[in-house]
Amino acid sequence: MSKMTRTGLAQTSAIVGSVLAWASATVSTAAYAVNDLPGGPGVNQLNLHAPASQIAAEQMWLHWFMMAISVAIFLGVFGVMFYSIWAHRKSKGFKASNFHESTAVEIAWTIVPFVIVIAMALPATKVVVAMKDTTNADITVKATGMQWKWGYDYITGEGEGLGFLSTLDVSHRQMSNQGGPSVPVDNYLLKVDNPLVVPVNKKVRVITTANDVIHAFAVPSLGIHQDAIPGFVRDTWFKADKVGDFYGQCAKICGKEHSYMPIHVKVLSAEDYTAWVAMKTKQAAALADDPAKVWTLVDLKARGEKVYASNCVACHQANGKGAGAIKALDGSAVVLSDDHNLQIMKLLNGAANGAMPSWKALSDTEIAAVITYSKNNWSNQTGQLVQPSEILAARK
Repeated sequence: MSKMTRTGLAQTSAIVGSVLAWASATVSTAAYAVNDLPGGPGVNQLNLHAPASQIAAEQMWLHWFMMAISVAIFLGVFGVMFYSIWAHRKSKGFKASNFHESTAVEIAWTIVPFVIVIAMALPATKVVVAMKDTTNADITVKATGMQWKWGYDYITGEGEGLGFLSTLDVSHRQMSNQGGPSVPVDNYLLKVDNPLVVPVNKKVRVITTANDVIHAFAVPSLGIHQDAIPGFVRDTWFKADKVGDFYGQCAKICGKEHSYMPIHVKVLSAEDYTAWVAMKTKQAAALADDPAKVWTLVDLKARGEKVYASNCVACHQANGKGAGAIKALDGSAVVLSDDHNLQIMKLLNGAANGAMPSWKALSDTEIAAVITYSKNNWSNQTGQLVQPSEILAARK
């Protein structure tokens, strides 16, 4: 064997070994290191999510019932067909029969499909009717889809008057920007800052709408999936039969950050839910801002830093330099301008044909604070501050 041949074989073996090692590492770390997420997706999941409500359980039963009927029809039809082809093949001397207008056959292939359709329609109709019955709800929550987060407002029931935004956790967005987590994370891209909290064994009506494009509110474990359409109000409901965390996502392709719009429903016991409502009520009262209040630059900048970290840092980066098509805030002519309305309008109305969403859902104080923060951070030391009253006036 020549030296060149030995070298080639050695190189080939090295390449094959590297490929096998990479494949083994990929399978062992990527596919199997992550654990099933209770209330969410599982590793190599083939079935529907484990049901946490009666409706979800009925949906799963209906799924397997329809599957069993479909498999029986498939086996029956193709079984007869293949048996006929095999048993009556030409090599055995069979000749094709020439007949038509068989009354028995006509009756059979009319009655049998009719019976099958009725057998499938009755349980399906029962489940669909139950899914649409949103009456007598204990709690009503409005879920507003927006690019790219959810707004929750408690309309009736315990917790009435509460409202907040639910956004993908900043650390998960940063992991995504870096190509994914360095170690397995079971709830990757499903963790939010403010989950929707509800009590167990209470009927929760969810009113869905949107303020920009079509979204969809879907939580498989609870058996809910309802479109959220701008200008329309639609509703669905669920009653969780156990406490825990249940996850879903926006089920419509709603824009470039569609995959960063998770839903987290936290189900608590009645006692824990009452305590949560009391805590959130106190927090809401403490955070209630008077738009007529005049803030100092120091206080407004400190408030703006928190707003920026929760809502802006994922795209514009902590250093304000932006990334790719995302424009930098550091050194931006709009940010440095004495005309505050230039930046105010961008936050209220969005920009770049929706690439930057509208931030109208933030309060007047929050918008004023984050604008002030951007005008006085990094190299943007303008000394300018924007008061909440300017935002309130711009909304009109």
